[in-house]
Amino acid sequence: MSGDSNTRVYQIEDSFGLDNLTVAARPERAPGPGEVAVAVRAVSLNYRDLLMVRGRYNPRQPLPLIPCSDGVGEVVALGAGVSGLKLGDRVAGMFAQDWASGAPTKQAMSSTLGGPRDGMLAARVVLPAHGVAPVPGHLEDAEAATLPCAALTAWSALVTLGGVKAGDTVLVQGTGGVSIFALQFAQLLGARVIATSSSDAKLERVRAMGAWRTINYRTTPDWGKVARRLSDGGVDHVVEVGGAGTLQQSIRAMRPGGRISLIGVLAGGASDLNMTPVLMQQIRIQGVFVGHREGFGAMCRAIEQHALRPVVDRVFAFEEARAAFEHLASGQHFGKVCVSI
Repeated sequence: MSGDSNTRVYQIEDSFGLDNLTVAARPERAPGPGEVAVAVRAVSLNYRDLLMVRGRYNPRQPLPLIPCSDGVGEVVALGAGVSGLKLGDRVAGMFAQDWASGAPTKQAMSSTLGGPRDGMLAARVVLPAHGVAPVPGHLEDAEAATLPCAALTAWSALVTLGGVKAGDTVLVQGTGGVSIFALQFAQLLGARVIATSSSDAKLERVRAMGAWRTINYRTTPDWGKVARRLSDGGVDHVVEVGGAGTLQQSIRAMRPGGRISLIGVLAGGASDLNMTPVLMQQIRIQGVFVGHREGFGAMCRAIEQHALRPVVDRVFAFEEARAAFEHLASGQHFGKVCVSI
């Protein structure tokens, strides 16, 4: 089959920017030893993908590049020596293809889909068999496509690294993919959740999902102090997606000995910070780089056991991929933005 037909893909051609995200045809290749071919059914977008397309994530990323780290599809061909998978299996591509378990390595951190490796925004992809994993059967394709990055990041923050337990208070920022998954997972663990947003309408939605308390950070700029008061001495865990721009408020919200999971830089990557409270209150700041395949399996078992469903804001057609990115960039979404293929 190699070379006999082409696969439709989106790629960033010779320069960055949404204007340069175009549909192209690439020769279809058969999977080699240890590889599988996957017919992609759905892709979900992450803020990282938007930064990558715009050239702000890694300006030195070689082009052309197929973007998007997160996708789910059906195994349609097996290379020699592949075991544990069969034709028809529904799988997701792992964000870090070569990270099986344990601490991250330089190799694992450079094996990520959607940059530096070609991503999932294609009708068909070929991946190492160790770089895919089954997804929960009760989920639709778009829902399952949200798991490799946003869901696993939240799971790693709260479970693999965070040790969140029943009775803890977890603060989540905003209503993007990671934050909504963190809300859902924290509740599975028996924790209570304080959610922040600049939109009262979105705060109403997270309350309907079970958030214990909510704070509008636009009308309450000193939200860290309010969160500390609400939680009677400080929150146990903050899922920090803002970065340097919100970190000071997160520190203010913490109880002594609490943990901040540093995940994103939506509010900026550099700022003057008073680090004295981190020292004096023994606050732990933990960077979270998505997660490994072992963690993905544990998370999927929990999702299946609790029949949890990801929150999908909107699903765009393959031909509307650019509009999907624009919708993500607008910040109007609640949960995940997906593309159906």
